[in-house]
Amino acid sequence: MFEYMYPFWASLIALVTAQFLKPILHLIKYKEWDIWIARESGGFPSSHSSLVSALTLAVGFREGFSSVLFAVTASFSIIIIYDAANVRYYSGQNIQITQQLIKDFQKITNNEFDNPIYHKKLKDVLGHRWFEVFGGIIWGVIISSIMYYWFK
Repeated sequence: MFEYMYPFWASLIALVTAQFLKPILHLIKYKEWDIWIARESGGFPSSHSSLVSALTLAVGFREGFSSVLFAVTASFSIIIIYDAANVRYYSGQNIQITQQLIKDFQKITNNEFDNPIYHKKLKDVLGHRWFEVFGGIIWGVIISSIMYYWFK
């Protein structure tokens, strides 16, 4: 059964382990433990990139690198990786800029907005930098390769 489900398990394990690497790497870098970082989007490594790169490589190993399924998987992976590094990243940047503009406008006009929407804290880390994306791709390739050669 594992042989047929290998692409699914490789991608799932790459996703989960990438998410749980985030608090460990945060601890190493900032000397503080925060397990809840594992629930956050963004950061190093990109779990989206880990999942799709592990899936693509696993499909290539399983079905062949010249198969239609590999081509489809690789195509969708490129879209997801591009989205993680560009569309989602710049959406987060837009949120930060908009929130700062609201604060600046309130300060300049000496006016506090009454509507609760202006006080809502929006998540501003949505996507990834390219370094985080490449880290996710490498992690996905490592996980998928280990699983393939281990269970082959």
